[in-house]
Amino acid sequence: MAYFNFTRRAFAAAAVAAVSLGSPALADGHQVVESIHFLIPGGAGGGWDGTARGTGEALTKAGLVGSASYENMSGGGGGKAIGYLIENAASNHGTLMVNSTPIVIRSLTGVFPQSFRDLTLVAGTIGDYAALVVPADSDIQDVNGLIEAFNADPANVAVGGGSVPGGMDHLVAAMVFQAAGADPVAMKYVPYDGGGATMAGLLSGEVQAVSTGFSEAVELAKAGEVRIIGVTSSDRVDAYPDAPTMVEQGNDTTFVNWRGFFAAPGLPAEQLAAYQEAIAKMYETPEWEEVRARNGWVNIHNPGDDFQTFLENQEQVIGDLMRKLGFL
Repeated sequence: MAYFNFTRRAFAAAAVAAVSLGSPALADGHQVVESIHFLIPGGAGGGWDGTARGTGEALTKAGLVGSASYENMSGGGGGKAIGYLIENAASNHGTLMVNSTPIVIRSLTGVFPQSFRDLTLVAGTIGDYAALVVPADSDIQDVNGLIEAFNADPANVAVGGGSVPGGMDHLVAAMVFQAAGADPVAMKYVPYDGGGATMAGLLSGEVQAVSTGFSEAVELAKAGEVRIIGVTSSDRVDAYPDAPTMVEQGNDTTFVNWRGFFAAPGLPAEQLAAYQEAIAKMYETPEWEEVRARNGWVNIHNPGDDFQTFLENQEQVIGDLMRKLGFL
């Protein structure tokens, strides 16, 4: 099966471990954290942006957090925000930075010198499937149509994404192309800053398709602006069942991108515990379920040491895959 099946297995193991440690109590409106400032390493409209704002929405509406604020800090493939958090650690104890698979990929490729080991690991929180998307009026009807167009004229078929070359969106598209027997190295990839800019590039005709998070594409697909030609889930996703999977089209690619939260190094233990308590209780609230279902996310929860173990495993497996595909 697909190269990233390990990710789904790791999520399942983390979920089992979380359950075995005891389910969190239902949120009862008791405020756990006074305020959280969410630092978002990319532009508006992307997966990081949606995850931070959705999490903040659920935490505040459920009464677990008094207030939430948000700051988009693009640059350096996410490295600007990571560097800022580390360099200003003492004044950023009230900040949580959202990140995901790219913090592993970009560290491996040297896009930035830091890694997850330089931060305080709070918790992995959700998973988001990846999707390939075309404009609603595109002649490309499905994944096989995209591959056919590429094979016929590689120079005139570009795939956009909200990550740097060799980053996650690029890597997912390369996986799909390789599974179809096309040359992933020859695929023309155009990077954008965040999901909003990526979709603008697609709709303006700069690229013929986009590799993105499923949750980033759902609302545009429902509005009739884009067509999702393939999702990296094993089965169709309830949030938008019209979107076909890669697998049902004969393309053996499945993938789930985790997203989670990190804090500045040296965060006091009691503050880390409060953040982890708020997130754990969040899963039991209707406010969170509303946000999760709306975005088609997969619930995961791997706090602290479980998060560390998961990230170390992902670093090894992704590194092996990137070397195989020629990205390292």
